[in-house]
Amino acid sequence: MTPVILLAADQKSAEVTDWAARVGWVVGLLLFVALVYWLMREGWKWRGTLQSDLPELPIAPSAPGAARLTMTGRYHGSTTAGQWLDRIVAHGLGTRSRVELTLTDTGLDVVRPGASDFFIPVGALREAVLGKGIAGKVLTEGGLLVVTWEHGGRLIDSGFRSDHAAEHGAWVDAINSMINKSETEGAR
Repeated sequence: MTPVILLAADQKSAEVTDWAARVGWVVGLLLFVALVYWLMREGWKWRGTLQSDLPELPIAPSAPGAARLTMTGRYHGSTTAGQWLDRIVAHGLGTRSRVELTLTDTGLDVVRPGASDFFIPVGALREAVLGKGIAGKVLTEGGLLVVTWEHGGRLIDSGFRSDHAAEHGAWVDAINSMINKSETEGAR
């Protein structure tokens, strides 16, 4: 045999001599991860308690009218208007999900499979813009449809991303024209 092969044959991993210490470290790490998860969950519940003054979300009327626009995509959450890191979790508004949006003459119907559906009446709509982020989600400029609306005396920003991002501009134009029309009719 050549000397190189002999050297390789002599090398060997060290035997584990202290199993108790290794098991202790693994158990300690698992307990630490469980503690962090539990603290995150308690923080989420506490945030919901602090936001308990938010009234129940409105539901769509039985006859909402003809659809002006429809969209499928993702609902990324709701925040206090203008504060894109202050997530609102009350009534399931903090739960990300798939979404089907329908804009009618009466408002915006938000259908979320696996989460609470809600309806934003046209009188509660305040603004629609193209944004780049909302709590926990940052995209390129204009990658997010952000709808500002009022509920329970609080302004809320809700973030949506279409499966086809090119649709966002049409949604911004349609929602803002509805708001302007509603304000003009209300001023008469």
